[in-house]
Amino acid sequence: MKSLGTPCLVHQPSYSMFNRWVEDGLLNVLEKNGVGSVVFSPLFQGLLTDKYLHGIPENSRAAKSHGFLQTDQITSEKIAKVKALNKIAKERGQKMSQLALSWVLRDERVTSVIIGASNVSQIDDAVGIVDHLDFKKEHLESIEKILKE
Repeated sequence: MKSLGTPCLVHQPSYSMFNRWVEDGLLNVLEKNGVGSVVFSPLFQGLLTDKYLHGIPENSRAAKSHGFLQTDQITSEKIAKVKALNKIAKERGQKMSQLALSWVLRDERVTSVIIGASNVSQIDDAVGIVDHLDFKKEHLESIEKILKE
């Protein structure tokens, strides 16, 4: 594209608390080149919400035989992490999904996020992060500890 004179304006990587590969250099490259980053799957196909804290609901993505979130991805280790993260979300006055969205947007190199809402309440939840985008150092440290366990 560059050789044709067409600048790359935006890149769309997947990025979430459970999928952090963009932190290994991609965000630096995008920043250096003035390219925006509009991330998708910030809720890890719904796992980074309160939906799976007590099992797999019948009407959920994971309950279907097709799709990106499969039951084998919903491990006890990941659920334990989501439960611990959910406590931090409550301390911050947020839902788990809102914490996950705020966390992805904490890095100013992330231009925007695609939420993939399937109903109006999910859009309302996403908009609700507007007053909770800043993080205390202690919360970021706690989140990092949980994610690295």
